[in-house]
Amino acid sequence: MDQRKTPEYLIEVFADPTCVKDIVRGILHTIFFHRYFPPICPATVEILDFTLPLVTDPELETLIETRVGQLVRQMSSTSSPKSSVRGLMSISFFEKKRRKAGAGLGWWTGKAEEEVCWEKWGLEVTLATPRTEDERTKVMKAIGSSLQKTAMKILAIVNRDKEHIPPITTSGANPFPYSIEINPRVEGWGRGLGMF
Repeated sequence: MDQRKTPEYLIEVFADPTCVKDIVRGILHTIFFHRYFPPICPATVEILDFTLPLVTDPELETLIETRVGQLVRQMSSTSSPKSSVRGLMSISFFEKKRRKAGAGLGWWTGKAEEEVCWEKWGLEVTLATPRTEDERTKVMKAIGSSLQKTAMKILAIVNRDKEHIPPITTSGANPFPYSIEINPRVEGWGRGLGMF
């Protein structure tokens, strides 16, 4: 069995409270635009004079809205006017594989398939709180630059790293389940069993 390490990519982005939702939403849509394989109608969204792709799938859009809202609420509750606040999101893509006879807990849970992660993205969001209008102007310029660099980094990664993407074996529906987590915990044996 081929036991390759799951590719993991870290994206760092900078935002302020007035645009953090749009920035995070735009980055998530950019990642999903390149890793969501059902047929979609391409769309775009303008964020700080920068055009980003948009996936127009109601289920995915609802999940993105929910997770972005959770992240922003979590960051707002811990914000401090004297320092920047960080939040972390994890986006994982999975492949459904048949369990081998007698492997793991499949015989016990009755599941004939398991989800194996084939790619993981970490999105680290730093929230800045400018105090003056001059600071705000500088921060907005830095945010625009950060967003552009982030989009280009995502594009470079998805164009360069394709060999680990599993073959698509179904048509129509999304062949690869995905998850978006806020402040994910470190992987461990207890997490795999759903105990912690």
